[in-house]
Amino acid sequence: MGGMTISTSGLEPVTQRRVPRWAERLAHAIPFMVLPSGLWRLAVASGFSMGGLDDAGRPAVVHGWGAAYLVAVTLLSEVIALSGFALVRPWGELTPRWLPFIGGRPVRPTAATVPATLGAVALILIWTVGFWDVWSGGQSSRMASPFWAAVFTACYAPLNLWGPALLALAWAYHRRRAGRHRG
Repeated sequence: MGGMTISTSGLEPVTQRRVPRWAERLAHAIPFMVLPSGLWRLAVASGFSMGGLDDAGRPAVVHGWGAAYLVAVTLLSEVIALSGFALVRPWGELTPRWLPFIGGRPVRPTAATVPATLGAVALILIWTVGFWDVWSGGQSSRMASPFWAAVFTACYAPLNLWGPALLALAWAYHRRRAGRHRG
């Protein structure tokens, strides 16, 4: 298995190739790309309109299940953002021993790169195509003022970087684990 070592502790990498420093830093940056929109949603879930208006032009306030949904989406988004660490950490190369059935086994490179790549493409589509109205200025009509529209955009704009960042991490992981290494 040239260039590979199998760890007995489950905490050491399978490959002897180092994670590029830029990939390590990018994995740390991804949760911070997601954080501003999460803070926005948590404020809305807490009863602040954050400049949003309902169809009647009044401040939009979310209660009950709508607020719970916003909290759940925020938590889920951060968990998914944190999953990018699997592409730069040893547990993304060798499953921890405590996992039933698969513990202590090497992770096949495609088992990480395919979902990461598909996830990255989905994020790119969600945050560019899905939010095209916001990015093209259509959202400001549902906001109380240009200031709130700008704050909303500033909170959600970093999400456009999430997909490309995850795609770059998937590429680096694939190159390190399955691709040819140029040393």
